[in-house]
Amino acid sequence: MPNTPDLMLRSSYRYDLPEELIAQTPIEKRDMSRLMVLDRTTGNILHRVFGDIIGFLTPGDALVINDTKVIPARLYGTNPGHSGVVETLLLERRNGDVWKCLVKPGKKAKTGDELVYSDKMKGIVEGIGEEGERQIRFVYNGNFLEILDEIGTMPLPPYIKEKLKDGSRYQTVYALHEGSAAAPTAGLHFTPGLLSDIEKKGVKVIRTCLHVGLGTFRPVKENNILDHKMHTERISLSQIAADEINEVKGKGGRIIAVGTTSCRLLESCADEKGILHPFEGETGIFIYPSYKFKIIDGLITNFHLPESTLIMLVSAFAGYENTMAAYKKAVEERYRFFSFGDAMFIV
Repeated sequence: MPNTPDLMLRSSYRYDLPEELIAQTPIEKRDMSRLMVLDRTTGNILHRVFGDIIGFLTPGDALVINDTKVIPARLYGTNPGHSGVVETLLLERRNGDVWKCLVKPGKKAKTGDELVYSDKMKGIVEGIGEEGERQIRFVYNGNFLEILDEIGTMPLPPYIKEKLKDGSRYQTVYALHEGSAAAPTAGLHFTPGLLSDIEKKGVKVIRTCLHVGLGTFRPVKENNILDHKMHTERISLSQIAADEINEVKGKGGRIIAVGTTSCRLLESCADEKGILHPFEGETGIFIYPSYKFKIIDGLITNFHLPESTLIMLVSAFAGYENTMAAYKKAVEERYRFFSFGDAMFIV
């Protein structure tokens, strides 16, 4: 008999991915990306295009989306006391105009240093965190987000090497609340027309918000995944959204999370009886095999990095063997991977 993998080992979530399958650019039409439909009960796989997803939805279901909006969070500036460029990446607003940031090179951003980004904005380094992140207070003339739009660039993931020609392609069509350092990429496949057709079919589309941090790309470095320190992210679930989802669930409808972000939000806000409660704050939930799902019945997601917390979440929902077999099949069928890649619908 083959050895049964230890699902608490990081190496169990490794798979071989040819570099050319990492999508560098979005395809022309959002809903024409490929869609793998995985039955988590049988392990059966179907190959479709994303627009076909409407045929797998049933009146009475609810599609839960994350309407966060990516901010142009990468800034380039100077430290008057040093030569060269200083790169700053805004991760999360802490308090007022103080943000948690990553700065490269760190030696040019010591506590008390002033960083100049433009004639309208500078930053004061107020502290350094235990993982090297900086607390920067921004001083500016005008509207902060408008200045960011002028001088900032989209913080594309490190595995995307090509320049993005149209910044809107790294936003969902329903993006609303600014605050993310990365896009909730499962939502990138939807168009206004597809969402309208889904609602006409009798499927509720319910908004929630999780501001995605770059911790989502942080690799698991510990051999035992239980030793991994999970990143936290800001979430918001309104009373109206919680009530709507509870009502759908109570009537026997399926709750389908669009993305691992929506999944993490829903599972963070549910009690042990599977009832959602409104919440605004932070979540650091880490979902891996053996986790008992309280809310979601389906998951729309992209294909994730090997040994990442996201492939562990998918393995928890779809089953480890089903997940690894699906990823192997996706490589064989030349699916496109990661943020601008193809999608999977797990039902």
